[in-house]
Amino acid sequence: MTGVVSAVPAQAEPDVEDVREKVDRLYHQAEQAQERYNDSALRLKGLNAELSSLKADEKRQGRRLDEVRDQVQELIVRQYKGEGVNTVGQVVVSDDPSSFLGQLTTMQAFSDLQADLLDDFSDEAKALDLRQSTARERRADIKDTTADLKAEKAAVEAKLAQAKELLSRLEAEEREELSASRDSGRLPTNVPASGRAAAAVKAALAQVGDAYVYGAVGPDAYDCSGLTMMAWGAAGVGLPHSSSAQFSSGARVAQNDLKPGDLVFYYSPISHVGMYIGNGQIVHAANPSSGVRIAGVFSMPYVGAVRPG
Repeated sequence: MTGVVSAVPAQAEPDVEDVREKVDRLYHQAEQAQERYNDSALRLKGLNAELSSLKADEKRQGRRLDEVRDQVQELIVRQYKGEGVNTVGQVVVSDDPSSFLGQLTTMQAFSDLQADLLDDFSDEAKALDLRQSTARERRADIKDTTADLKAEKAAVEAKLAQAKELLSRLEAEEREELSASRDSGRLPTNVPASGRAAAAVKAALAQVGDAYVYGAVGPDAYDCSGLTMMAWGAAGVGLPHSSSAQFSSGARVAQNDLKPGDLVFYYSPISHVGMYIGNGQIVHAANPSSGVRIAGVFSMPYVGAVRPG
């Protein structure tokens, strides 16, 4: 009997550089999802604040409508009791034309008041309806934004899981090689900065070596916009937890005019931010493998820079 052996190709061993590229790509995709999550969280916060304001306006508008409704009802009762008499009948029985003219003026004013009140009632009713309609729209926006948050969070977790699974295929020795290649860079000792920028740079550099965690803002782990938000917060400047939102949080700075403390942004659409520390370097929360580290200012696709404060 002749045995038949099926040829099954052996699974190729993963190449460290190939794995590095794939993991970095997955980390970046996760970061993009995280920054979209941060943007959605900011939008949700704004929508909730707007809805609270709309609810307050709606209550005030409702009270105003009730006041006008009471005035209209009072006017109707007064007419029913005979205050809105027929002026034509008065002119027939009046012996004093001048007295009649005075009565006519009074009745015209009464009629004008009636018209004004009805107009007010109509205007207030329309205003209330507009506020209620806007509130319904904001509630729908909040529902959609909450769904976006859930989807982006799931995307972050999925990409991170893929990256971890990819790394787990490597032998311990190769993982160490990959990690060693992600050198955090030497920590600069004399950064030429002053004032708030100096405080922000000091705070950011103090975190070098800390972990990268999506959505984290410290004290022991950060994502990219969480690090810059914390650092400038230590200098007394509030920033939103979003790289794209931070790009609108300061004066734009030309590439050849960068100074320590400036925020530098990467990728299109913007999904990563670091802090310039001079000498062509930035400090940034890079990714889960590297954590907070020093890197070259043009080590990623550069978009622009701003100067907070």
